[in-house]
Amino acid sequence: GGMWLNVSNEELPAEEQLPFWAELVSRELAPLTLSSTNRAGGFPASASMLDLGSVRVAAFNSPPAHLKRAWADIRRSDPSTYQLTFVSGTPLWINQRRQDSGLVLGDMVLFDLSHPFEGAVPDRGRHIQVVIVQLPREELPLRPDNVHRLLAQPLSARTGMGAILARFLTTLDAYGPDCGPRDLSRLGAMTLDLAGACLAQHLGAYDDLPAETRQEAMLARINAFIDHNLNDPDLGPAAIAAHHHISVRSLHTLFRRQGETVAASIRRRRLKCCHADLTDPRLRRRSIGAIAARWGFLRPADFSRAFRAAYGVTPRELRQAALRALLDAQRAASSDK
Repeated sequence: GGMWLNVSNEELPAEEQLPFWAELVSRELAPLTLSSTNRAGGFPASASMLDLGSVRVAAFNSPPAHLKRAWADIRRSDPSTYQLTFVSGTPLWINQRRQDSGLVLGDMVLFDLSHPFEGAVPDRGRHIQVVIVQLPREELPLRPDNVHRLLAQPLSARTGMGAILARFLTTLDAYGPDCGPRDLSRLGAMTLDLAGACLAQHLGAYDDLPAETRQEAMLARINAFIDHNLNDPDLGPAAIAAHHHISVRSLHTLFRRQGETVAASIRRRRLKCCHADLTDPRLRRRSIGAIAARWGFLRPADFSRAFRAAYGVTPRELRQAALRALLDAQRAASSDK
């Protein structure tokens, strides 16, 4: 990358425009797949890129397209940067880490090149215009687990720091090329400061939510995580706390609101799943040990004891009673005929 780069594919034959552009985007942003729904014509696009030391600003102007970056692409190359994108022209959506931005236009959206993401511009015939500022993760004074809450969320560029940053980015694109090397590195430091302040302000808006609301939201996320991972025998307070970037102590404090300990909550849900499997006639050939193991109980004796304490019968008694009830029901049905 020189200090300043201006590229267009418009001189190329129509059928070469998209491959050229896909290659350029993969080289300048990071490896990803770029595809277009526009089969008929070419894919006339242009970009300008400005190197400001560790920060880069890139303006892209292209027809509607679909972008996808997968784990395989990340293994090929991970520049370890956030991309803060100001969207004009036509709406864009980004989906990353199970968060979805919806359609963003006239605002900003953030994505992280170290995680898979998908993005698209619905085909409205108009060109998309984005200005992307590439921010090295280690130079932002914000904790990555905080920044993750902002990924693929619309960030307002209409007020406060967001508006100031968006204006600044558009002027950089227009006037940056006139500046010498020393000015450019100064502009890089300014860009980093403004972008950091803008993200911090958006995070602040989140932190201004009442603690109550934040704790409820965190508890809901943790409960969903537990339900998804019941079959993992290592699921426990340490793993849950680490995954949600909180201390084990905070985790226990959150669970006091639910009136049961983390371990009791996991055990109760696992037993409920075992109870459902044991009474399911389709699983009657599956051994009790296999059912217990499927839900994270690796020691049969512990399982039997916990199950009996919860339901007042052993797993075997429950299964036999369920099968008897089923046979009785079938017999009653056939005698009615």
